[in-house]
Amino acid sequence: MTNADPFVIVAGFDGSKQSHDALQWAIEEARYRKAELRVLTVWNKAPMSWYPALLETAAGEVVAAEDSPELQAKALSAAAAQAAAGVNVVTQTVKDDSAASAILKAAREADLVVLGSRGHGGFAGLHIGSVSTQVTTHSPCPVLVVRPKAAAALRGQAKTG
Repeated sequence: MTNADPFVIVAGFDGSKQSHDALQWAIEEARYRKAELRVLTVWNKAPMSWYPALLETAAGEVVAAEDSPELQAKALSAAAAQAAAGVNVVTQTVKDDSAASAILKAAREADLVVLGSRGHGGFAGLHIGSVSTQVTTHSPCPVLVVRPKAAAALRGQAKTG
């Protein structure tokens, strides 16, 4: 990174409460550093159910086609861009990749990665999710994992600050 290169922050965003907290942290960090914020949302095409107007998710849920993973990812990206108003933000939706793999690819050009401690994974009792674990283990740059207490402190700071 030269003095002319912007500081780049990558944030993984899946719409979970933890990813919202991480996004808020990344937005504040981007403001502080006058950095470029790159928000990544990853989606996979759900297998089709027996009726073509419906999609069946990997968890066995049936959703209307208008609630497809692609449209949900695009809506999440738009919400992230709106939340980051006033920050140099770039949103990207990535199809047919694992979240960890997509974030690690983006991390190659980043100075910092910000993630929530957990996403939408199925093991609610875990303190850190599989994506956060993979990214912290393999990232070529520093990774900040936002835990619920840190997010609460940030929210409290925003109210009093």
